[in-house]
Parts: sequence; C-alpha cells; structure tokens
Amino acid sequence: MERLCLELLALSILLACCFGASPESVNGDLVIKKVENTIDLTTHLPKISSSIILENEGKAGVRSFLFAVDPTLSDTLSYIGAVAKSGDDDHKLKVTAAKVANNPKGKFFLIDLPSLLDQGKESTIDVETVYSHSLRPYPAEITQSEKQFVQFTGNSHFYSPYRIVSTTTTVNCASSNIESYTKNKPISTQDNSITYGAYENLQPFSQMVLPAAASDVYYRDEIGNISTSNLRELDDMVEVELRPRFPLFGGWKTHYTVGYNVPSYQYLYNSGDEYILRMRFVDHVYDDQVIDHAKVKIILPEGARNIQFKSPFPVQRDQDQLHFTYLDTIGRPVIIASKSDLVEQHIQDFELRYTFPKYMLLQEPLLVVGAFYLLFVMIIIYVRLDFSITRDEAREARLRIAGLVEQIQTIHDCRSALYQSYDDAINKFKNSKDATSFTSNRKKIDADYKQMTQQIAGLASKLKAENSDAAEKVTELQKLDAAVKDQVTMEVQCVERLIAGKMKKDQYVEMESNLKSKKEDLYQKMEALLSSL
Repeated sequence: MERLCLELLALSILLACCFGASPESVNGDLVIKKVENTIDLTTHLPKISSSIILENEGKAGVRSFLFAVDPTLSDTLSYIGAVAKSGDDDHKLKVTAAKVANNPKGKFFLIDLPSLLDQGKESTIDVETVYSHSLRPYPAEITQSEKQFVQFTGNSHFYSPYRIVSTTTTVNCASSNIESYTKNKPISTQDNSITYGAYENLQPFSQMVLPAAASDVYYRDEIGNISTSNLRELDDMVEVELRPRFPLFGGWKTHYTVGYNVPSYQYLYNSGDEYILRMRFVDHVYDDQVIDHAKVKIILPEGARNIQFKSPFPVQRDQDQLHFTYLDTIGRPVIIASKSDLVEQHIQDFELRYTFPKYMLLQEPLLVVGAFYLLFVMIIIYVRLDFSITRDEAREARLRIAGLVEQIQTIHDCRSALYQSYDDAINKFKNSKDATSFTSNRKKIDADYKQMTQQIAGLASKLKAENSDAAEKVTELQKLDAAVKDQVTMEVQCVERLIAGKMKKDQYVEMESNLKSKKEDLYQKMEALLSSL
C-alpha cells in the first residue's frame, strides 16, 4: 500500500511537470479596453509602467492573461512586476515566464488575475518593467566640450497579442533638450514629455509560419519595404512577425505582400521529363485563421504540357493563362485555383503534374546567341553598304581618281618588270652571240612596252578630267620612263657593237656602268612620283 502511494505521488509530480511545461495559447475572448503606457527615461534605467484595463468578452471566466515584452527591448529586460488595482489598495500578482504556441522565441509572462474575470467584467492591472543597458550613447564617442546624448528605441504602440481598443504612450525624458524623436501621429509634446496617441482599435500582432527552408523573406506594400517585422528561424519553421505600416481602425483594410524562396528539391520531384509539384494550398498566418478568399497562381516553365492539377479539397479552377517574361516566346502556363472560406484544416498539399522536355532549357541561351548573331550581321551590313539617298559627287570623284591611279600603278609595275627582261635578253646575247634570237626577243619586249605605255597614256587623259595635278605627275612619270627606255636602247647598241668587234671590252664596261647608274637614278625619281599620287 505504501509503495502504491509513492508511485501515485511520483506520477502526479510527473504529470504536473508535463502540464506545467506545455505552451500557453492566446485567449481571443480577452480584449484590452484601454492601456496607458508610460516610459520613464529620467534615469539610466528605463522603466515602463502599463495600466491595463482588461475585459472578458467570452462566456467562460478567465484567471490569467499573457503579457508580451516588446522584441526591441526583450534582451535588456531586468525586472517585471504586476499589481491589481482595488480602490486605494494594490494587490501583488503572480508573474511567471511562459511559452506561447507558434511563438516559442517570443518573451511572454503569464500574470494571474486577483479573481476569476467573468463575462463582461473588467479588471485593471498595472505592470512595471525595468530595462538595463537599453540606453545607447549617441554618438558613441564625443569630445570633452560636446554634450552627451542617448538614444532609446521602443514602441509607440502597446505590444500585445490581444486586440486593443485604445492605447496611449507617454515618454518622459531626462530634460527638455530632445534632439529628435519619431513622429507617429497623433502626437503632442510638453516640456520633457512626448505623448503618442490615443490609438484606437489596434489589432494584435500577426505571426506567419513559413517552411523551415524559407529564405529571402520580404514584407512590403506599394510604398516599399515595411520594417515593422521580425524574423525568427527555428528548427522546424521560420516565424515572421508582422505589423501593418499604420494602425487599423474598425472596418479599415490594408494590402501588403509577403514573399520568400524555398529550394525546389523539397517540393518538386521528377522522373525524366515528368514532374510533380507538391505544396500547401495556403500557409499558416495565425491561430484560428479564417481566409475569406484565396487565389493560388502557379507559373510553370515555358514549354510545360500535359498539366494535371489535383487538390485535397474541392476548388474552383479558373481558365489557364499565359505569363510572359524575359526571352519568352510562347509564354509560361499559369494554373489558377481559388477557394473561399478557408480555415486551418485547409492547410494541405496540392499536387500538380506536368511534362517538361529538358531540351527546352537550351531555348533561352540559344535565343541570346541568335540575337547577338543577328545584331553583328546587321552591323556588318550597315557598315559595308551605302544607304544614303543623295549622291556624294566629291566622294565618287575621289573613288574614280583612286581607281585610275591604282590602274596606272599596276600597269607601271608591269612595265618596270620589262626592264629586267631587257637585261636578261642582253646578258643572254652576250653569252650566245645569237643575233637572230636577240632581235626576236627584243621585238617582243618592245611590243609589250609600247602597249603598256599607251594604256598609261589613255588613263592619264581620263585622270586629267578628274584631277589635273595627278595627271601632271603621270605625265612626268611617262617622261622619266621614256628616259629609262633611252638608256636601255643605248645598252642594246653598245652590246651589239661589242659583239661586232666595234667596241673594246673596257669601253663597254665603262659605258655599261654609266648607263646603269643613270637608270637607278631614274628609278628612284619614278618611285617618288608614284608614292605622291
């Protein structure tokens, strides 16, 4: 019997520990009818006194409520105490640290009420919190002659998981020399005090639970990013605490966007070209949530086909659409499904099957390559072709002159090569002494020389009509070439006299040397003329 009693006692203690460790939940029937928040910054230890009027709008009685510490000050909390107002007497209340479901990292305290709070009843509770090391020197370093300012970061609203009907926050500073402060209207100042509010019909802070792998979370509206949010990364989820940009009064609405990225391998599965996407139709926004209308849009890659959508509950399938973005050609399929009146039980996975050929991954890179190729081809065409409407007479004249000069230079080069043919024929004649063969070769070279000289003369006459200066240079070139031809003729005569025995060898050598020297001089003058054309 004694052993049985001991076992029952151990079991009772174990059950009490287990139940004591369970997380608390926020009672939606409790409403803060009015709260007067006073922030005392007159010393180095900021103190916040909150006079809270609680009202029970539910049917069941309430014995305790949750007090939330502002996340901007939670790390510096040093003391918390609560008392209940009953006439002129204060009744000290029990305050214990608590964990709240869906907000394990938030700092909450469970405050016991002095008595059971029945339906429609009110209770006034005063909560005092003291914070250490929450005043930051601003700037951190000063010179001896400068004044030292401090900076305090807090909340102009009352941070609470309950709906607030009316709240006022008064900040008492150490002096009236206030450098700057946040101006959230309505606001008033007097000496060293700043009063915010009254703010009415404030909703409790919202907490959105995202998948554990969520990253790059953003919270914004039409104006831009909303900074009144906190992100907590837990082992099994990512918790986002959201606050609207401005207080929401009764009947008011706000529009905002929450986005995040998740790795595809946790939700997208494939076998070859067959893919399956499994994701939640809706996410958890807050406890006991009600979504009046939800529309889910799924944008698939371009080229996806054989699309099959399967939902865990009946939904309305809207007509599929196409979404176009960079480098798209036929558009990306958009699957649209909607449903009204959703609750937490609708947080279930849908399934989307589709086929996507892997070669479609090369479509966008090939489009980029093709676009650059066409661009370069068009640039080449534009640079090489003349698209001008009117004729440029000066440009065409320059082109004609350049063409004539180029032809003259080409023919002259061929004519200059004939002089080497003359030299070869003379050397062969000196060795073979065959006058018949020499005469035949000479006549052939003379005929070619005469033809080329006539061609240059014809081109020179055409050039004269375009550019007289260039034509004069070609005429001078013809005179120099005729002088070279005279030297060649004299060489032929000398070698014929040498072979016939009418000239001594030493005289021939001397004459040949003089003629070559004159030809070299004439060659240089002709090259100078050609380079000046």
